[in-house]
Amino acid sequence: MSMEKITPDSPEAQSADLVAENVEKLKSLFPELITEGPDGLSVNVDVLKQLVGDRSVTNCDEKYGLNWFGKRRARQLALTPSTGTLRPAPEESEDWDATQNLFIEGDNLEVLKLLQKSYAGKVKLIYIDPPYNTGKDFVYKDDFRDNIRNYKKLTGQVDEEGSPLTTNTEASGRFHTDWLNMMYPRLKLAKNILGEDGIIFISIDDTELSNLKDICDEIFGDECYAGTVSRVTGTPTGGGFRRLVNEIDNVLIYLKQPNVEIMGVAFTDDDASIYDKEDENGKYLIRPLRRTGGEDRREDRPSMFYPLTAPDGAKVYPIAPSGYESRWICGKSRYEEMLSQDLIEWQKVKRKGKEEWRVYQKFYLEGRLKQPSNLWSQLEGNKKATRDLRALFDGEKVFSFPKPVGLIEHILEMGASNKDALILDFFAGSGTTGHAVMAQNAKDSGNRRYILVQLPEPLDPEKKEQKTAAEYCDKLGKPRTIAELTKERLRRAAKKIKEEHPDWDGNTGFRVFKLDSSNIKAWNPRPEDLEADLTDHMEHILPDRSEADLLYELLLKLGLDLCVPVEQKEIVGKAVHAIGGGVLMACLADKINAEDTEALGLGIMEWRKELAPAGDTTCVFRDSAFENDVAKTNLAAILEQAGIANVRSL
Repeated sequence: MSMEKITPDSPEAQSADLVAENVEKLKSLFPELITEGPDGLSVNVDVLKQLVGDRSVTNCDEKYGLNWFGKRRARQLALTPSTGTLRPAPEESEDWDATQNLFIEGDNLEVLKLLQKSYAGKVKLIYIDPPYNTGKDFVYKDDFRDNIRNYKKLTGQVDEEGSPLTTNTEASGRFHTDWLNMMYPRLKLAKNILGEDGIIFISIDDTELSNLKDICDEIFGDECYAGTVSRVTGTPTGGGFRRLVNEIDNVLIYLKQPNVEIMGVAFTDDDASIYDKEDENGKYLIRPLRRTGGEDRREDRPSMFYPLTAPDGAKVYPIAPSGYESRWICGKSRYEEMLSQDLIEWQKVKRKGKEEWRVYQKFYLEGRLKQPSNLWSQLEGNKKATRDLRALFDGEKVFSFPKPVGLIEHILEMGASNKDALILDFFAGSGTTGHAVMAQNAKDSGNRRYILVQLPEPLDPEKKEQKTAAEYCDKLGKPRTIAELTKERLRRAAKKIKEEHPDWDGNTGFRVFKLDSSNIKAWNPRPEDLEADLTDHMEHILPDRSEADLLYELLLKLGLDLCVPVEQKEIVGKAVHAIGGGVLMACLADKINAEDTEALGLGIMEWRKELAPAGDTTCVFRDSAFENDVAKTNLAAILEQAGIANVRSL
């Protein structure tokens, strides 16, 4: 046994914190007294007055809902436009030219803002597995002034000392507040990106379950709350809620609109086993046509008490075993309809020594789905998810607590039965959602697409829990980040799925984009050297940015899909891009001389005619490329004569 050294920071070397002790005593007696503020835990004096009978406290500030320090700022943060862009990384992508899937490295708050124009209202299903706020996962603070710069500090992309990625421990006076400030603006933006028929599924444990439900009720509306699922994890731990062993986590489900339908799910083999009869139409089961249970008497629905004609011509009434007049489950016209569809079966049964006719409704198995429940106990658990992921990574454990692929496939069945659905996961983690989308497509020949967003969180080999993952990145020759491992998981999962489904020819690639500051320079003049700043700002584009960088920023700003087809043609020695069949045409060459403008303009005009885009065309050029203003004016005039009025320069 080693002797632990007491340092000046050790509790043993400090005097008792009497204020903290008093607050804890009050908290144990009256938990409603304690609130979280900028300086930690504090006592709500108004509540204290109420508890001791002081009637001077009014209820003018009281309203139902969840409030915390920073909520107003969190709401405003969701409304603040991003100053960033997404830079393409084809060299890190898989099947760039053909794929419709996206993998985006970056702070998901900024990425969600940047995706708003291109994808708002287009996402069918969102699944996220955010930090549970257990004290072991990190919750970083957003920077209201410049979140792009803050993101670069967090991920080690700039040398300035910044806020490290740290865990949010329960010792923090703002333990719940910090988590809420992180989640609130992201969920606000997530709602905007969901289609009108969209659904969001959120995994969470008990630590923040009630808080998450409160903010989701506020953002999506409590009328759009579809339920909370208890999912059996298969990994019981002693770290459950209070003193109970924890064997479940939760999935909150919210709809974009109250009338959005959650689809039924396929029957398991156990479910199907009760279909114990079969005829030429397939397997089926039968249920009594007579109403049983509550409201089963004739007087409850008089119109459903009528005689039926048995096969031998006998008249049969709905009479309960105890002798009272009951009723059928449907009216006479509906019975006749079911009879014509061969959905009625008659059987003779013995009762009290006599044979009598009984009538049943037939339910066929084929095409039948079952309504999902709020207890998911039959899905594969977390242990299998960990085993499967280790197998993909040569037996190495590079991710902790991955979600099972089967869980996400089950969610896709419920919320994305449309085989062309767009799926978003902005806490991508180990990449389970992308894996599940590919697996589900392989099963039902779907064309679902995914957008995954993951912070390139640095991995430190000096930290025990990150050592294996960091070393695996070294083995791959990749930067030590979580995002690199997520991409590798997608590559390996794709290979495995193709091996398991050799006849499936679906897409398993992904385009990689990386969050960065805008390609366009910000105007930040320095009074002490204004002349140099003016000269420098004559070129609006950052010097290290490529034509592709500019092109995809244009797509984002104009609201075009990042996977829209891009064609390229050389006109008078300049590369011209046609995006989305000519909806956007861009020439981002460094130099456009006056003598080139006519040929360039006419060439763009002819190409546009060939493409015949649906709708107006926007044409974009690099502002600094023009030799002079005359060249710029002439080109704009030529294009306007050709019917292209939207001509812009960067």
